[in-house]
Amino acid sequence: MADDKGQNQVDIDLIEMVQRARMMHDAEARPSDYASVYWIEAKRGTGDNPAPTAHAGEWRARLTVATIDTVWEMVKRATVAGNLGYKSKVSTRPAAGQADPDERLLCARTYDARDSADVARVKRALLDLGLRDLKYVADKTG
Repeated sequence: MADDKGQNQVDIDLIEMVQRARMMHDAEARPSDYASVYWIEAKRGTGDNPAPTAHAGEWRARLTVATIDTVWEMVKRATVAGNLGYKSKVSTRPAAGQADPDERLLCARTYDARDSADVARVKRALLDLGLRDLKYVADKTG
């Protein structure tokens, strides 16, 4: 958008409206039903939660098309309830060049990879949900 001087300004209200609409869609979406968007996301409910830092990271689990809807429903509920990190997401289609077309990626984001207690807490919660072969990837090292 442009202001009176013709300069570009970010319309925060519009961005927030689009994000709310996306989250409403994602709240009901099943990964196996969509391929038009690559990720479906769930965010932690409101509360006293730390905001993600520049050192955020994620636990990754590779799943199959046969299990993705069931697992995503459990992870989505756990995320909204505050039992995981600040956000979780799941792929709805294979990545470009992916060897196995039936593989999907599930990620549970943590707010700061340097907080080893929180990273371990999220891992334990994912293991309790039945996920295995988890891999942690930090956004940034150092």
